[in-house]
Amino acid sequence: MRLLDFYIARHVIGSFLVVLLVIVGLDMIFALIEEMKDIRNDYDFAAAVEFIMMTGPRRLYDYTPLSSLIGCLIGLGLLASSSELTVMRAAGISTMQIITSVMKPVAAIIIATMLIGEYVVPVSEPKAQSDRQVKITGGGRLNDASRVWHRDEMTFIHINAVSSDGSIRGVTRYEFNDDLTLARSSFARSGHYESGLWELRTIEETRFPESGLKGIEEQTLQIGTVEKERWQSGLTPELLKVVMVKPDHLSISGLFDYSNYLDDQGLASAQYRVALWKKILLPFAILGLVLIAVSFIFGPLRSVTVGQRLVTGVVIGLAFKLTQDVLGPTSSVFGFAPLLAVCFPILICFGFGFWLLRKAR
Repeated sequence: MRLLDFYIARHVIGSFLVVLLVIVGLDMIFALIEEMKDIRNDYDFAAAVEFIMMTGPRRLYDYTPLSSLIGCLIGLGLLASSSELTVMRAAGISTMQIITSVMKPVAAIIIATMLIGEYVVPVSEPKAQSDRQVKITGGGRLNDASRVWHRDEMTFIHINAVSSDGSIRGVTRYEFNDDLTLARSSFARSGHYESGLWELRTIEETRFPESGLKGIEEQTLQIGTVEKERWQSGLTPELLKVVMVKPDHLSISGLFDYSNYLDDQGLASAQYRVALWKKILLPFAILGLVLIAVSFIFGPLRSVTVGQRLVTGVVIGLAFKLTQDVLGPTSSVFGFAPLLAVCFPILICFGFGFWLLRKAR
């Protein structure tokens, strides 16, 4: 049985690695082409290549579920096409034993993926994003409005970039009174965290009259420059590094801590809760997709071409990802639990897979 396990594992892992490298390679090439439009300031072609390479672990993590599905379809499909699966079953090896042999290498893939997602991606992705943004912005005011917007009590904050050492570049703040009138706007070129406070440097500020914008005609705006300012905020360098990247690319502990922070601030944390459950339930998602692949090989895709299996795997994998991506935001709109949004596609995979296996018997 060990020899059989090794033989099946060789086909499954070999096909998985080939599919993963092809998909990730194509994605990196297209991403590099897309980066060409952002080349400016200190962000040149070499910096773009470095950025793409540093995002490699994140891309490996993102495409592992799809690659597991397609890899199993191709690997087991080759065994089915050469009638080796039929010979195994004729020799007295049950379908469940073959499935167990498939799940063993898949378990190794899951462990490696979880380690990459928990310890490699949360380090490489923030550094890649922050280095890219620092080189692109050049310290300008609101250089990229899509980066970091945040509310800290009655202050709305935009940060152009967070360096890998935790310092910040291009900090724009809009401070409001309790009656929601604008009290002050300011822009700091840089800042660093020290002793629980941010020390901002080279601040350009505008102070508004107490009556707000309506009183501008009656009172004069106070415009000036401040060399240094101590700023107290709940945002720490660790939290800012979390904000800089997409929720799906954070560690489980980082997602948990930042979700709690958003709850304490009275802000929406649904997307981070969805990402948290996605990471926790990723092993079950991969197992569910692999179960569908196995059930297809013993069922409707037993004697079709490799191309048909490849197309089927891509369609199912994309449908699974699209369902999770749609249900995630939907949970925050309609108010149902993020756990349910993540679990539903996984349960569908397991249910459909077991149904096909039972039908194949």
